[in-house]
Amino acid sequence: MMGMSVEVTTDVKALIREGAELTDHALEALIPAATTIPASIHAAMRHSVFAGGKRLRPVLAIQAAVAVAGNVPAGIANLGAAIEMLHTYSLIHDDLPALDNDDLRRGKPTCHVAYGEAIAILAGDALQTQAYEVLAGLPSISACPPAATVEIIRLIAQATGTVDGMIGGQVLDLEGEHQKPTAALVEAIHRAKTGALIRVSVVSGGLFAGATPTQAAALDTFGRKAGLAFQIVDDILDVTQDSAQLGKTAGKDLASDKATWPAVFGLDQSQRDADRLILEAFAALAPFGSHAEGLKAVARFLVERKS
Repeated sequence: MMGMSVEVTTDVKALIREGAELTDHALEALIPAATTIPASIHAAMRHSVFAGGKRLRPVLAIQAAVAVAGNVPAGIANLGAAIEMLHTYSLIHDDLPALDNDDLRRGKPTCHVAYGEAIAILAGDALQTQAYEVLAGLPSISACPPAATVEIIRLIAQATGTVDGMIGGQVLDLEGEHQKPTAALVEAIHRAKTGALIRVSVVSGGLFAGATPTQAAALDTFGRKAGLAFQIVDDILDVTQDSAQLGKTAGKDLASDKATWPAVFGLDQSQRDADRLILEAFAALAPFGSHAEGLKAVARFLVERKS
């Protein structure tokens, strides 16, 4: 890839596959069966949660824990599952006609297309609610102390909220449509709408494994830079790939005048910025030594993916 000079030898596909399997196993156990009454809501939740997502956020949480502890701590799959529930809830709501009005997600009909708007809204609400139930239960199934669990819950709530968080980013994104995008606006949207949840996935994984304040700060820097790089690449893919490759409707950003990185900086500069951010993210992981190789591999995957 252009500009990348850091060599990572970890088998990232195997690492992501293993993390995704851990996460899926936890999600399967945690989300009520599609036959549990009221069946419609549980079927809708499962439709979107098991629609083929890569589980990148849970994988980042797992690998951040490995960077701190040197191994995969017992019970971290539930942390990853809760993060994936929150991510999926945001996608269900983002796809609604009142927001992005999209009918394709991960190559399948979006939740409101399959189950109607009312159930889709409630399915998103239910996933958000259940995520916090799962997070609150972490001390009962793992070695994560109650104080660390409360901090994880606080940080995740903040990262999904209105000030520099996911919901705030969605609002900025909505209100930025059909205006000429500025560098300041596009960076604010990306850091909040997508970047905040990626960053908190990394930090919460570290805290789960017992990160010190210094380690948590290093993970925060890594997550902030990797999260922005991820979204820049997402913007690039929307311009350069088609819907079949992406698994979602391509070209929507351009069609709706959304504030994207390429719209402000052009494609070449966007790619250079993503490369630079990942190198800076890698530098933040230096104190972790070889234990951070998995986290580096996932970060590199984020900017080299084609879908």
